[in-house]
Amino acid sequence: MAVISSPTYDPKTTAENLANAYVAGTKAILDSRSTKATATTSALTTLGSALSAFQSTLTSLTSSTKTVTATAATFSNTAVASATASSKAVAGTYSFYVEQLATSGQVSYNVNDSVATNAGAMNVVLADGSNFQVDLANADSNMDGVLSAKEVAAAINSAASNSSRVTASTMTVNGQTKLVLTSAKTGADNAVASIDVSGLSDSNLQADLSAQSTLVTAKDAIVWVGEQNTGTKVQQASNTFKVVDDVEFTVTQAQSAGAAPVTLTVAPDNSGTASNIQTFITAYNSLLSTINTLTAAGDHSVVEPADPTGQPTPTAADAAFHNDSGVMALRDRLNALLRGATGGVSLINFGITAAKDGTLALDTTRLNKAVAANPGKIDSLFGRAGTGVDSGVLGAMNKLTTAWTSSTNGYIGSRRDAVTKAQADIAERQVTLKNQFDNAYNRYLAQFTTLQKLQSSMTSTSNMFTAMFSTDSSS
Repeated sequence: MAVISSPTYDPKTTAENLANAYVAGTKAILDSRSTKATATTSALTTLGSALSAFQSTLTSLTSSTKTVTATAATFSNTAVASATASSKAVAGTYSFYVEQLATSGQVSYNVNDSVATNAGAMNVVLADGSNFQVDLANADSNMDGVLSAKEVAAAINSAASNSSRVTASTMTVNGQTKLVLTSAKTGADNAVASIDVSGLSDSNLQADLSAQSTLVTAKDAIVWVGEQNTGTKVQQASNTFKVVDDVEFTVTQAQSAGAAPVTLTVAPDNSGTASNIQTFITAYNSLLSTINTLTAAGDHSVVEPADPTGQPTPTAADAAFHNDSGVMALRDRLNALLRGATGGVSLINFGITAAKDGTLALDTTRLNKAVAANPGKIDSLFGRAGTGVDSGVLGAMNKLTTAWTSSTNGYIGSRRDAVTKAQADIAERQVTLKNQFDNAYNRYLAQFTTLQKLQSSMTSTSNMFTAMFSTDSSS
C-alpha cells in the first residue's frame, strides 16, 4: 500500500508570507506615498532656507544710504583719518588739518571707608551742567556698616540716571584707595566737573569727594577745513565728523604743528560696485543650484536585482520637485525678472551674463564701461528690496520670494501643511493596513495549523494501515 506523503511547512511562516502577499499591493502604494511625503517635507525645508538666504542678500545690498553703486572716500594719509561715503556723495577733493583728537576725561578722589548708616545721596555733575543722583542708602552691600570706595563705585555705576555716562572704578596707589570716574563719551563737556556732596551725612566722605584730581583732561576734537589757522575751524566732542555732505570721517591721529593738510577724495568705487553685484550673483547662483537640485530628474536605467524574486529598481529616483510646476515657475520667474528691461536697458547690458544652465557671471570690464556711460542707471535697475520700499529687480525678486517664505500665507507653509495632512492620512491607512495584515495572518495561521494537524492525523492513519497490511501480506 502506498504511503501518504504531505508537504512539510511551518504554519507561522506560511501565514506570514500569505498575509504579506495579501497586503503587498496596498503597502507598496502607502510606502511610496510616505517616502514621497518625507522627501517633499525635506525639500520644502531646503527650498525655504535657500529662499530666506537669498532674501537676506537682497535686503543687505541696499538701504536708505546704500545702493549697489559704491562710492569711495579715502584720505591721503590713512593714519590720520578714515572715511566712508554714501551712494549720494558727490565726487570731489577736500583738505583737512587735524589739530587735536577728542578724549574722554578721567578724575580720581582719595576715598577712605566711611559710616554707611544714613549715608545719604550725592550728585555727579558733568561739565555741560547736567548731573545724576547717586543714592548711597543701600550701597553697603556686605552689610558691615562701613561704606568702602568699591561700594561707592558700584552705586555710581548702578544709578538709574547715570545712563552709562560715567564709569566708576577703584585703584590703590601707595596704599591709598582711589575712586576713579571715567567719562563714557569724549569731549570737554562730558567730563566729570565735580560731585555735589551736600546730601551726604558723613563729613569725612564729603571732604574726600570734594578733592578732585584730574588724571586725563577731556578734550574736544579740533579739525580745520583747509590749512591750520587760515581755514575754517570745526570743534566738537566726537572724533567723527560729517562736514562733507553724505560723507563721514573719523580722525585717529593729530598732525604736528605746521604739517600740510591731508586730502579727502570722494570718487566712484568701481571695485566696490563690482563686489556688490558679485554678491548678488553669488546669492542668485546658490539659489538656482538649490532649485535645480530639487527639480532634477533621476537616472531611470533599470538595475536588475541580485535576488531572482526581487523587483528591478531605477538607479536614482527623481528629486522631490521633479516636474513640479510651482517650483519650476519660480525658477522661470526669477530668470524673467533678471532679464527684464527698463527703458530698453537690462542688467545684461551691465556685464551680467548667463550660461546655458542659467548661472550668472560678471564681466567687470563691461560693467565699468556701462556704469561710466550710464551713471545711476544700474541703481534704478537693481532698485531696493524691503517691506514698503521694493523696487527694481531686487524689489521684484523680494516680493516673489516673500510669496513663498511668508509665515502667514506663503506657498511653502501651505504646501507643508498639505504634506503634513497627507502624512497623517497615510499613517491612519497604515494602521488600518496593519490590522488587515494581523487579521489575515491570524486567519491563515489558524487554517494552516488545522491543516497541519489534519495532515499529521492522516499520515498517522496511513502509516497504521500500511503497517497492518504489510504484516498481513508477509504472514
